[in-house]
Amino acid sequence: MNINIYYGGRGIIDDPTLFVINKMQEILEELRVNVTRYTLYECKNTIPTLPQTLKDADGIILATTVEWYGIGGYMQQFLDACWLFGDKAKIADIYMCPVVMSTTYGEREAKLNLSTAWEILGGLPCSGICGYIENTVMLEMNEQYIRIIEKKTEDMYRSINQHLACFPASNQAVKQKIAVPNDNNLTPQETEQLSQYVSDDSYVQRQKQDIQELTSLFRDMLSEEDMDNNVEEYLTSFRKAFRPQPGLRAEYSISIGERKRKLILEVDGTQLECTYGSPRQPDVEMHLDKAAMEDIVSGRMTFQRAFMSGIMKTKGDFKILRTLDQIFVFEEK
Repeated sequence: MNINIYYGGRGIIDDPTLFVINKMQEILEELRVNVTRYTLYECKNTIPTLPQTLKDADGIILATTVEWYGIGGYMQQFLDACWLFGDKAKIADIYMCPVVMSTTYGEREAKLNLSTAWEILGGLPCSGICGYIENTVMLEMNEQYIRIIEKKTEDMYRSINQHLACFPASNQAVKQKIAVPNDNNLTPQETEQLSQYVSDDSYVQRQKQDIQELTSLFRDMLSEEDMDNNVEEYLTSFRKAFRPQPGLRAEYSISIGERKRKLILEVDGTQLECTYGSPRQPDVEMHLDKAAMEDIVSGRMTFQRAFMSGIMKTKGDFKILRTLDQIFVFEEK
């Protein structure tokens, strides 16, 4: 016979629940039961994987301490994991004994909550133990209390060993009709793998970072796409500012900020072709940010001054570069 103990308290020295489950474990081992204990606060990063430990269990003890209200977060997480990842067919054959000791009000309600949760999961509840213990020493020194623990442990052993039947509970009927979880179509192996990923903090953090990086990447791509889609930006301004220079043949390539496509200015005497694209063999290549380009087309700055001040990076034929301010005259706005 295999019985697992799941302890959901904080593990403080004077926790009365620890005394109870220690005593129960001692009695069960005398009855030649294989007892495995899981301390949930020590397994907090792997709680989603713990339902897999139910596979070989004939019975379990859910033990927690009410220190201010309710069964506590760790025990609730374990029950949530049983609902999400547990093998319901296996749980249906497992007896559960709730153990709730309280240092404040609410031990009976907490014990009832554990029993109800296990019934909704489809399991078999035992009567369990609950009590208000003001001082652990009082529990340890009271022979009557110890006999109660022994009796409850023996009752649990007898229920499991004899496979005692339980009356059907309305909780189970409700579960079968309206509380069935959505089928995720995962195999038990995939579910176990999923729960392991969920419990791996480093994996979760890495996934969050990857999602943030992808979000930033796609946002930038969309921003660049929007920028590139604005194909008429600056084209009208250059066409209006164009001052033909007979005999001049030149091609200018201007990179503006983060825009992928370059502004291409092809001048052939009195003809101007102004587009966005990839230059063939420009005479002059320039790069400047959007703010600098705005200043130029608004007449607040010239190409020559932008070059001399270092705002605009340039390579190519500098003689042809100087003609830019002659063939494109922007009026100050």
